[in-house]
Order: sequence, then C-alpha cells, then structure tokens
Amino acid sequence: QIQLVESGGGLVQAGDSLRLSCAASGRTGSNTVMAWFRQAPGKEREFVAAITRGGASIYYEDSMKGRFPISRDNTKNMVYLQMNSLTAGDTAVYYCAADANPPTAATRNYYTSPRNYDYWGQGTQVTVSS
Repeated sequence: QIQLVESGGGLVQAGDSLRLSCAASGRTGSNTVMAWFRQAPGKEREFVAAITRGGASIYYEDSMKGRFPISRDNTKNMVYLQMNSLTAGDTAVYYCAADANPPTAATRNYYTSPRNYDYWGQGTQVTVSS
C-alpha cells in the first residue's frame, strides 16, 4: 500500500505560480512512478505529468509542458508540481497518483492513463481567478 497526501493548493490570480507537493508513504519501491492529474468540474480526469523514480523519464501533457515542471525527492518521498503562469483554465482539483509496478517497456501512453495508477491522494483544489 502507498499513501499519498497532496498540499499546496489555493486561490490565486491569473499569472501567479503555485507549487503542489505530494507526500508518499508506505511501500514506495524502486520502480514506483509518480504522476499528477487534474479534474475540473464536469470534466474527465486529465493527465498533467509523470516522473519515474530515478527521474530518467518525465512525461507531460503537451499543453502544460514547460509551464508545469514535475520533480521528486526520493530521500523525502516527495513529488512536486511547480505551476507557473496560471490561468483560469487551470482551475481544478489536482491529484497525486502512484504506480508501484509499471511495465518495463511502458510507453508515454501508459503513463498518461489514470487507469494504470493504483494509488491516489485526496486531491488539492487550485482555483485561479481571472
């Protein structure tokens, strides 16, 4: 089991930045992949970014690449999402997710699907006012 707790959300103005944090505990093994998803009201859960344990592979939703860098600190079991140049369209609940045993030959399509993640945090609300 892996437990995930997100923090760092809040109400900000367009153009502001926020850093989301995800604290992982439990059985975070050597292959655990961490990711961020988001879900706006009335919309499906959307992939934001994913990072493998060693950070060798990082994947982004194309529209957020360069604006929302993902990082992790394995010594602290933390994953971060730095959110820059926020717009009203970024308003959503942001979720941290973990996949403890991804396939060895997993491709980007694998990491972008929420169905492949076994563990989820409770979510943190990000609201951007225009």
